[in-house]
Amino acid sequence: MLLKALRLITLVLAALSLTMESAHVLELPQKLSYDAQTYTLVNGSLYKYFAAVGGAYQIGAIVMAFLLALAVRHRRGAFAWTLSGALLLLGAFVAWLLVVAPVNGQIAAAWQSQPDTVPMLWTQLRNRWEYGHAAGFVIQLFGFAALLMSIIVEAPRFVRHVSAGSG
Repeated sequence: MLLKALRLITLVLAALSLTMESAHVLELPQKLSYDAQTYTLVNGSLYKYFAAVGGAYQIGAIVMAFLLALAVRHRRGAFAWTLSGALLLLGAFVAWLLVVAPVNGQIAAAWQSQPDTVPMLWTQLRNRWEYGHAAGFVIQLFGFAALLMSIIVEAPRFVRHVSAGSG
């Protein structure tokens, strides 16, 4: 019962975390066509809770995925997929830290010292910010899929057979 709860919590947190990056990817084509003022207005207002809420989802998913990997360490197939999922979720976070977070820091510093420079700064940094999120989405998606595979490989043979035949 504890393992099922760990899996459920891990998958829910990973899915919620994935929604944050998915939103960025879906908005990307439109936002790249915005002028500097519009882009600044959108980015300065739309993502108010993304860091706090999305960060909690992402860190929670990473922690839970590693706890889940520990819990299934004696189940060869499930362990490999779970550990892969945990490492990919961690990799997405590291990518965010290396690519996106520095942009956020530069923009925050500009808001404090020279707010009038923010639109031009966003114009200079937006590709890094937007494509950093897109890369994070891809990595998280593979991590989420690996976590799902960790469950599928343990599904009873009958369930796998019925599912394959009903498709």
